[in-house]
Amino acid sequence: MKGKLIILSAPSGSGKSTIISHILEKGLPLEFSISATSRPPREKEKEGKEYYFLTPEEFKRKIQENLFLEYEEVYPDCFYGTLKSEVEDKLEQGKNIILDVDVAGGLNIKKIYGSNALLIFIRPPSIEELQRRLEKRGTETEEVIRDRISKAAYELELASQYDTVIVNNDLATAIEETILIINKFITYENRNLSGIV
Repeated sequence: MKGKLIILSAPSGSGKSTIISHILEKGLPLEFSISATSRPPREKEKEGKEYYFLTPEEFKRKIQENLFLEYEEVYPDCFYGTLKSEVEDKLEQGKNIILDVDVAGGLNIKKIYGSNALLIFIRPPSIEELQRRLEKRGTETEEVIRDRISKAAYELELASQYDTVIVNNDLATAIEETILIINKFITYENRNLSGIV
C-alpha cells in the first residue's frame, strides 16, 4: 500500500522544526523528506542529510524540467524546494513521509496528493509572541524580523486552508497533539480526513 504524506508548515519562529525533531525521535513510522537548496552548506551540514545541495543553475534546470513538488526563491538565486523523486519513491515503497515546508508550498503539495496528505499548521499563540521569540533568538537583524512578522501575518490568513491547526503555546502539549493527529492519520484506513481532524 502507498505511504502517506504529513506536511507541517508554520510562520518562522513558531517551533515547527523543534516539533518535527521531537516527532522523529518518538519512533513513529515516518521518514523525513530532505529538501534541496541552492545555498552553500553551513558548518557540519552534509549532502543528503540536512539538504541536497545544488548550484543555482542546477536548481533552475530542475525547475524547468518540472522536478519539484514545490519550491521557493527566498532571495535572488537562493532556492529551497521538495524534489518529486524524494517523495514519490518513498511513497511507492509504502513509507509515510513528513515534510517541513512553507505555507504556500504545503498548499501546493496538498493539491497534488489530496486526502493522502495531511496538512498541519503550527500556529504561534500571537504575532507579539512570535516577534518576542524571533528577537530572543538573536540571530536576525531588526529588518529580517520585520519581514518575517509581515510574512507571518499573511501566512496566518492561510491557516484556515489547512486540515488542522495546532497552537504552540506550550511545546510539550503541541508535540503531543501533533503526534496524536499523525498517528490517527497513519492508521486510518478511510482516506476521508473528516474522521481525524
